[in-house]
Amino acid sequence: MVSLAMPLAPLFVPGSRPERFAKADASGADAIILDLEDAVGPNDKDSAREAVAARADALASPVIVRVNAAGTPWHAADIDALRSLGAVSVMLPKAERPEDIANIARSFGRDVAVIALVESATGLANLTDILATPAVVGIAFGSLDFALDLGCAHDRLALLGARTEIVWRSRAANRAAPLDGITADLSSPEITEDDARHAVKMGFGGKMAIHPKQIEPIGRTFRPGEDEVSWARAIVEATFSSGAVRVNGEMVDRPVIERARQILRRSAPA
Repeated sequence: MVSLAMPLAPLFVPGSRPERFAKADASGADAIILDLEDAVGPNDKDSAREAVAARADALASPVIVRVNAAGTPWHAADIDALRSLGAVSVMLPKAERPEDIANIARSFGRDVAVIALVESATGLANLTDILATPAVVGIAFGSLDFALDLGCAHDRLALLGARTEIVWRSRAANRAAPLDGITADLSSPEITEDDARHAVKMGFGGKMAIHPKQIEPIGRTFRPGEDEVSWARAIVEATFSSGAVRVNGEMVDRPVIERARQILRRSAPA
């Protein structure tokens, strides 16, 4: 299996807007998603691909390139252009077939990390097989396109089952916690933070951003707060050489100890 640390708050940047690459690189995002798919019109696909191929290696941030979906007229050219780049990962949109991911890995001729973007009922139905593909390091949830595919509302209740399945199947496959979909409403950072808080509760490991001002609320929400870290540190220190003990009136056994350790790992600097 290919190794890649899944980002916490990766930022989308249109591949057709190379003048924004440096700004995105300095935004504080822990990864940049250079987008060749939805953010780029058909007439700009070639120039966007050329810009990404020319500039991606110069960025200091980890780079993920969202290529066009398998079966589109641009997919093969996207993959071919990325093979010459250094440490770049691939996000495959409309991920539905494990063989499409295997074809990407085969085309590279070397290890490549693939994030499978699940955006359809078919993708969700084939999730186990997608996660079993060696190149896949994790799943991202394209909630807007998923709701469009199902004809359902893009709200928490309608997407609850899909989010739950993506989280537990990722865990069962021993993959990283998945990335939640974007918040399209940019009118208030509180909206992004509230969506991120819901994703944390669901078990997601991060959330994709479409604007630099979303990075801070996402990061703040996914990283444990001071009170949570203090609680976790107290639990771990008190139980270092014990099994079940009482800490501040709370009975602590193995699940609580493991939860505390998870919190401390999430709070560690990247």
